[in-house]
Amino acid sequence: MKATSASLAVMTALVTPQIQAASSGNSTVSLGSVYVTPEASGTLRTDSILSSVDIMSSDKIEDKNVMNSWELVGQMPGIQLTETRMGAESGKVTFRAFNGEGYINGIKTLIDGVPSNVNSGNQRFIDMVFPLDLEYIEVVRGTNDPRYGLHNIGGNINFVTRQGGNYTDGRLTYGSFNTREFQLAVGHEEGNFAQNYFLAKQDSDGFRDNSNSNKYSLGGKWFVTDDAQTMKLGIVARLYHHQAEEPGFLTAQELAASRSQSPEKNANDGDDRDMKHLSAHADFQLSDDLSLSNKLYYNSYDDDRTVTFTSYPVGNAPRQRRQWEERQTGVLSNLTWRAHEMLTLDGGINYEQQNNEYRRYRYNFGIPTDFDAPPARTQNDDSYTLYNTGAYAQAIIQPIEQLKIIPAYRVDKFSGNTELMNGEKAELQDYGWIEQPKLSVVYSITPDINVYANWGRTFQILTGSTAPAYMTAGQASYKPSINTGKEVGVKFKPFAGSEARIAVWQQEATDEVANMPSTGTTVGLGETKRRGIDMQLTAQLNEQWTVWGSHAIQEAKVVSAFTAGGQSLSGKEVFSTPRYISNAGVDYQFNDAWRFGLSARAQGDYYIDELNEQGKYGGFAVLDANVRYQLSATTSLDLQMKNLTDRDYEYVWFDNFFWAAGDEQPMFSPAPGRSAYLSVNMKL
Repeated sequence: MKATSASLAVMTALVTPQIQAASSGNSTVSLGSVYVTPEASGTLRTDSILSSVDIMSSDKIEDKNVMNSWELVGQMPGIQLTETRMGAESGKVTFRAFNGEGYINGIKTLIDGVPSNVNSGNQRFIDMVFPLDLEYIEVVRGTNDPRYGLHNIGGNINFVTRQGGNYTDGRLTYGSFNTREFQLAVGHEEGNFAQNYFLAKQDSDGFRDNSNSNKYSLGGKWFVTDDAQTMKLGIVARLYHHQAEEPGFLTAQELAASRSQSPEKNANDGDDRDMKHLSAHADFQLSDDLSLSNKLYYNSYDDDRTVTFTSYPVGNAPRQRRQWEERQTGVLSNLTWRAHEMLTLDGGINYEQQNNEYRRYRYNFGIPTDFDAPPARTQNDDSYTLYNTGAYAQAIIQPIEQLKIIPAYRVDKFSGNTELMNGEKAELQDYGWIEQPKLSVVYSITPDINVYANWGRTFQILTGSTAPAYMTAGQASYKPSINTGKEVGVKFKPFAGSEARIAVWQQEATDEVANMPSTGTTVGLGETKRRGIDMQLTAQLNEQWTVWGSHAIQEAKVVSAFTAGGQSLSGKEVFSTPRYISNAGVDYQFNDAWRFGLSARAQGDYYIDELNEQGKYGGFAVLDANVRYQLSATTSLDLQMKNLTDRDYEYVWFDNFFWAAGDEQPMFSPAPGRSAYLSVNMKL
């Protein structure tokens, strides 16, 4: 069990479904044991957000074998994993019918409450954290969370790492594709001072040829409190490095010939990535009813990627070297006042400054591509800034015990400038103050049945280093895309030891833009509508059996938009968006020594092009199994089998960028077949 300490104002609680369901007026569903903070003081807990909130704790995380920590979120309801599997460009997490293609990055990502998206909205900072360092993962779906603005279009994910306690935990893994991994987590707390350290090293030859990957991560936390437990000050630091080869995307013919091959053209493809994080935290309990939380942070991201998309020899577009240098500095401050048992006021401000550089070079045809040769063309050599100021306020009103009403309001403003390689300078699009009103209501019919509804607005702005994000000569102005979302749901306890939630939701966007800064691609989608139904159940049947399952039905359609050639997209589905996502699992604790588990996930096919003319791809159903044997009080063995039935499935996208006209075609990244991993765990 992971230890925590009251001296850090953190209360560890094993929340069974019965306890969670009985809590007054929330819509949160938990998977596994959940660690929560006291409700009577401090900042508001995430489960006070009256939306579809899911929390997955360490017992569902720490023993999972994943190449990248974003894969962990795939256990949770309604989560789409876009598994590109191209070295360090491994994939991402999305939900609420937002796909992971990179055109619209609609999910805010945080680590310990610190913003952790790169400029484009991609989720690369997640790779810095590993399973053994995670306390829990929170997922908030919907448009009514006022705490965040930028990238919070469909919701947010917070990866919360371990803090405080006394422990020494280690995990050593060996498995398929010559995968080796070592994780070490150490916590030491004495008096008012706590320190936590983490080290991870992972190496793998990969499922496909030319897929070697080597990464490491280092982390440390140092926190101090006063004797009265009214102040907590701390520093968090992380360092991450990843070198990886890229096997390249396959044509249908290449896929049929060999799923594990890497075409010769991709022999020099790869990625060299460094990321750093430093943050200072200062929390104060100013009085019994008033608390203040502050975070000052710095993120850096350096990436050097070489990629060959196709074998098309004409020109130089398919062969690129992309280099990013991003620096983010920001602050978040939050004040919570519990004015009365019927009223809590909560508000916050944030500021973030980004100083970024992006370079893109293109190379002449060669097999393999010679990235050491002088580039045939420099397409980007840009320096650009982005500044974001935001603020929010919300009131939690409880006029009677059964009813909570939460009106909220958020505003965001952006500025910045760019300097392109030709010397041209331009200002960011002027979006003005982006207003985001929100309203949430929950009514407890009984202690076991909570009915909730919410309405809210979020936004999308253009990102990247060039037009249309910046007003270069001749560039038309853009308004922010406004998403208006609504949701109605019920959380209930069907039987003892269980909790369930059913939600119906819809998000309508105006002026939506499919925008991919890395390729300079911008496509106006205009008006879109996303909607769906989420159903989920978790149950502790008895001391031995635990089951869970979820099924999300969703669709994303264009209401009004046109292609660059003037063809209407009205009624077309937004590409790369499956119509359903399902999860199911069962754990069986046979005795004190043996535990067995099965988990499955599935998703439907999706269109791969904006006109919905190239067919559907990407559906799958995958079954995983795991066995744990407890050797002693401190040592256990884990065996994990992934893709137990050896299913063939692939990530698929439609390449109409890097082939000759008329030769556009689907490109494939195959998933591994059956694989196995053996781990030794030690908890001292």
